[in-house]
Amino acid sequence: MMATGKISALVTGASSGIGAEFCRQLAERCEVIIAVGRREVELQALAAELSAKVEVHCVIADLTTVEGQTRVIETLRQKGPVDYLVNNAGFSTLGAFSELDLAPQQAMVELHITAPMALCRAAIPFMRERGGGFIINVSSLVTFGAHPMVAVYGASKVFLNHFSEALQQELADTGIKVQSLCPGYTRSDFHGRDSMQGFDAAMVPESMWMEADEVVRISLAELAGDQVVVVTGAGNQSLASTGLEGQIKRLQG
Repeated sequence: MMATGKISALVTGASSGIGAEFCRQLAERCEVIIAVGRREVELQALAAELSAKVEVHCVIADLTTVEGQTRVIETLRQKGPVDYLVNNAGFSTLGAFSELDLAPQQAMVELHITAPMALCRAAIPFMRERGGGFIINVSSLVTFGAHPMVAVYGASKVFLNHFSEALQQELADTGIKVQSLCPGYTRSDFHGRDSMQGFDAAMVPESMWMEADEVVRISLAELAGDQVVVVTGAGNQSLASTGLEGQIKRLQG
């Protein structure tokens, strides 16, 4: 697909969790991976892990900033074009919007909305020239209903669903496939961050948790289909269709 003959991917939020797992599984499909994250030690460890399978370029960047977004776009232009673009980087805060600092909420908007827009805008013209490619925007199960205490997180992820669906319609005849991936509770360090203080994992039924490798396998398998918004797992699909909050309460008894 690429002029260089090398199949390539760019994955944001690659330091851990779903992002790192995308790198691992795309290493089976690609020859070059551009792994983007804020934590250099974790990225270098991932690169060493995958070195026998794929050429990994680590980019240390904070995508909540214009500087970080610019650095990644420039890397995409220098090391790309890419066949796979995975906009995975994300975080959430937990608490009432009116009681939280505004800065982290604004950072979420930059990370979940502005950065994916900028990277899609940089990648799509090259994908169109090559006759195809894959864009995966990692959204969330929380988009299927409004949820207090994660107001900006949920709203920013709703944007990704609508943006992805519109993009797919615009790119229908280009060979470019767009997916908005909506995982539910996934085992990673996402819920253990300082910004999620107060989250009690024990309150979530065991049956609702998924592993990152399973989430990514579903995502990549669904690229062969026509579904844009992809909800991972039968349990999460049921929650999405019947209302997340009520189902959680029922499962908790």
